[in-house]
Amino acid sequence: MADEVVFDASAILAIFKRERGAERAIAVLKQSIISCVNLAEVQGKLVDAGLEKWAAWGWIEFLGCRAVPFDSDQARQAGSLVAATQPYGLSLGDRACLALALERNAKIYTTDRRWKNLSLGIEIEVIR
Repeated sequence: MADEVVFDASAILAIFKRERGAERAIAVLKQSIISCVNLAEVQGKLVDAGLEKWAAWGWIEFLGCRAVPFDSDQARQAGSLVAATQPYGLSLGDRACLALALERNAKIYTTDRRWKNLSLGIEIEVIR
């Protein structure tokens, strides 16, 4: 879908925490997708912050961001991004997000300013 936007885990967490920039993510929530890898990251962060696992998952589902399975093509792409992302300290979760955006040719929403230094041919929107 041409108007899809890919959320990094940090964009979802910004919404939950009501951080600066959250309104920018909320504005595109209906067209957002997220890698299942990043969804696991959000669940983990919410549980680590003290939410019960069922409550955390309920909040995630309530947002309605569409989850996209992490498949072998995305795994290959994410693994291939190590050299380009290593200087910025990006994680596997970060590369999974980037791989999904590259696959869909979609804009990424993140709070991580380091991503602006990447030259991957996709648009990266740092929301704060």
